[in-house]
Amino acid sequence: MSESKDNILAKLDEIDNRYSEIEAQISTPEIAGDSLKLVALSKEQGKSKAVVSKYREYKKLTSQIAESQQILSDTSADEDLKNLAEEEVKQLEAKSNSLLEDITSTLVMADDMSIDSVIMEIRAGTGGDEAALFARDLYNMYTKYAETRRWKIESLDFSATEKSGFREVIFSIKGTGVWSELGYEGGGHRVQRVPETEAQGRIHTSAATVAVLPEPEEVDIQINPNDVIEHVSRAGGPGGQNVNKVSSAIRLEHIPTGITVNMREEKSQHKNRAKAWRILKGRIYELYQSQKTAERDSQRKIMIGSGDRSQKIRTYNFPQNRVTDHRINLSLYNLDRIIAGNMEELIAALKNYDREQRLKNL
Repeated sequence: MSESKDNILAKLDEIDNRYSEIEAQISTPEIAGDSLKLVALSKEQGKSKAVVSKYREYKKLTSQIAESQQILSDTSADEDLKNLAEEEVKQLEAKSNSLLEDITSTLVMADDMSIDSVIMEIRAGTGGDEAALFARDLYNMYTKYAETRRWKIESLDFSATEKSGFREVIFSIKGTGVWSELGYEGGGHRVQRVPETEAQGRIHTSAATVAVLPEPEEVDIQINPNDVIEHVSRAGGPGGQNVNKVSSAIRLEHIPTGITVNMREEKSQHKNRAKAWRILKGRIYELYQSQKTAERDSQRKIMIGSGDRSQKIRTYNFPQNRVTDHRINLSLYNLDRIIAGNMEELIAALKNYDREQRLKNL
């Protein structure tokens, strides 16, 4: 047995034991009466349920293999029985190896699969009006893909241009596996095409940046309200008399990290405050998580990218109908389909590459 397999089995034993511990704790009156602890434990148990059930099936198979091997080593056993046992060992070993591979793959991606809500921020970069139109196209691409997955989309904030582009758009997407599929989208996106405003038919290059923030639940992150300064002001800009009379715009500043959030989307101060807090929590959570997992994920960041907005991750070349993801050197000649929201092939390639790298680094 290889050292890596030993390490995987040791880790699986640890997860299985913890699952049993949680099972025992949840059934106690103390935990049953404490809703906060019950939710936290149930959530932790839910994260490992798929891995544990597969691992327990794997252990049954290894037990059956051991029984069949005992027959093979029994000198007094009937020859026909030995032949049957030998055939059974081959079948069970093939099944157990396949299952262990599946469990390992699930294990390395489990943390990503457990996050079912993200906040996405798209900002127009260099390229003026064309960059804003590209930011709008990226927003449409992600929301159309989310609709095919039956995920829930919620607009949080946006700033539009006169030509229907987006200087900036912030929105949340909720649904099973959303982070595991859209978590690779953070970074710099570049477009090469003839802009709608170009009379001479010349190809221009424009850019937009995308940030993807895993949205934490209350049990994942606690922020001390005393660490946050809130500024209230009039929203300004379009919106009629209400904007000029009511102080509804909210600016939150987190002193320990220096992270700030501005929100003026809603006419209601209460709604702006709630949205601003969601975005602030997402940004702080992302910062703390990236610090905590920097060493563990260093290889992934080299291979797939850190999600840093300054890093160019993808080029959309319209004249050639080509999308190139620079992190995995992948070019697909179906840009028309991808920009229309059919991102399955692109996302699958990124996930598979990431999974392979994580398995190598176990």
